[in-house]
Amino acid sequence: MSALTRIKKPVEKEMAEFEAYFGKTMHSEIPLLNIILNYVLRRKGKQMRPLLVFLTAKLNGNISEATFVAATFIELLHTASLVHDDVVDDANERRGALSINALWNSKIAVLVGDYMLSKGMLISVEKNRFDMLEIVSEAVKSMSEGELLQLQKARKLNITEDDYFKIILSKTAALLSACTACGARSVTVNQEAIIMMKDFGENIGIAFQIRDDLLDYESTGLTGKAAGNDIKEKKITLPLIHALEQSPGSKKRHILSIVKNKKKTKSEINEVISFVSDYGGMDYAELKMNQYRDKALAIIDSYPDSDVKNSLKEFVQYTTSRKK
Repeated sequence: MSALTRIKKPVEKEMAEFEAYFGKTMHSEIPLLNIILNYVLRRKGKQMRPLLVFLTAKLNGNISEATFVAATFIELLHTASLVHDDVVDDANERRGALSINALWNSKIAVLVGDYMLSKGMLISVEKNRFDMLEIVSEAVKSMSEGELLQLQKARKLNITEDDYFKIILSKTAALLSACTACGARSVTVNQEAIIMMKDFGENIGIAFQIRDDLLDYESTGLTGKAAGNDIKEKKITLPLIHALEQSPGSKKRHILSIVKNKKKTKSEINEVISFVSDYGGMDYAELKMNQYRDKALAIIDSYPDSDVKNSLKEFVQYTTSRKK
């Protein structure tokens, strides 16, 4: 049994019902849009975000229709952000399949992303869940700001550790904290519990992104992206930031000159990967990741023992130990 299958156990029934519930939202009377939505639906990922919504809801109360609304809104937002990211990054693949902008074009991809986002907003309005609309709208605002800050910093390659954490807090962590806050809000009005769950999601999100950035320096062959992909795309993440800070000026300039190049050879990419390892970048990033993992676990440990609590603890461990 896979780790995710074990984690899903306490909400297995609800996750199965969610598939049908979400499928109904991914339908349009416009033939082209319907074809694209079906294409997206058939290539759904691990559904970690809806799973997080259901688990945090069950941890704080009884799952209701509001929980399904929250999970649907979050999944629509997440899918829309991936579609838009592929346009921004000019990516031709997503999860091993052709991206929407590669199969159709960028204009269609942007419009499909907009459609999904507006659909999520409409669902929350129709169900009178303006509280969730506020939480998710704040996440969208934050994700947009984070993406723009990252693009700004990528131009000059002058990203600091503070910049890095500001970016991942605005992007990955904002979405996961929206999952956990909406999950809790769907079953309780206890503001303390909602804030606690928001903090929980934020810590998972930061740990999740650091793990994702570490995977780029690990040649496991299991990841969805090839090792060194971030280097190819001139993305400076925590392992490289720390290594650059620890290295002498001449070495730092040499490595940055490689990263700046539009075309890099395999040996140059391997040189950067070795540099990051030699100057403690990976060890440092792992240390920081584990600090955020432990903060998330401490929040969950404040709850009484249950199957849901155990699943959430395993979710946190899975986040920081996954190989892809």
